Amino acid sequence: MNSPSQNKPALKLSRHSRDFANKVNSLAHTDTRMCFQCQACYNTCPFVGAMDVTPPAILRLVLLGEDKLVLNSTTIWTCVGCHTCSTICPQNVDMGAVMDALRQIALERGIAPAQPEVLIFHNAILDSIKKYGRTHKLEIMLRYKMKNLDLFSDMDVGLKMLAKRKLDMLPSRVKKIEQVRRLFSYSNGKSNG
Repeated sequence: MNSPSQNKPALKLSRHSRDFANKVNSLAHTDTRMCFQCQACYNTCPFVGAMDVTPPAILRLVLLGEDKLVLNSTTIWTCVGCHTCSTICPQNVDMGAVMDALRQIALERGIAPAQPEVLIFHNAILDSIKKYGRTHKLEIMLRYKMKNLDLFSDMDVGLKMLAKRKLDMLPSRVKKIEQVRRLFSYSNGKSNG
């Protein structure tokens, strides 16, 4: 029987692996090393069928330093940030935050999204929040459709939403929009004061 001093780690990580995992952990404010591959995130994810790499595999690849594989996967762009996985994780690994961190790293490195339309949609939502302090769904849809050059594919859905008053023609605004805009300047590292 081996004494505790003779036990060796099952997985020896390179410096590159540790650096990548540490960056992901820092940005996500979670610890990917805590995952013991129970598959709870996989079993609860409503979008796992559209992913090329499963969420637990993403965590393992992060630990192995397989940054190119992870950052070029469709998985990080397929995740909608519903946090179902994060709430079910017995180890409290915030998988939704990990996916956010991976998208951020991919964009910092200039890696084109595996699903560019997702980034277009995310940006349309953020632009709306920056402009009005909340989302204006009609404008988001129009911006998304214009950027994708796909104006008419689901016009029937848009018309039904308008008829049911699910889309406001005019945006509503928060009273203190400068506070919302300050959040965007903080997130870009440009504090206004």
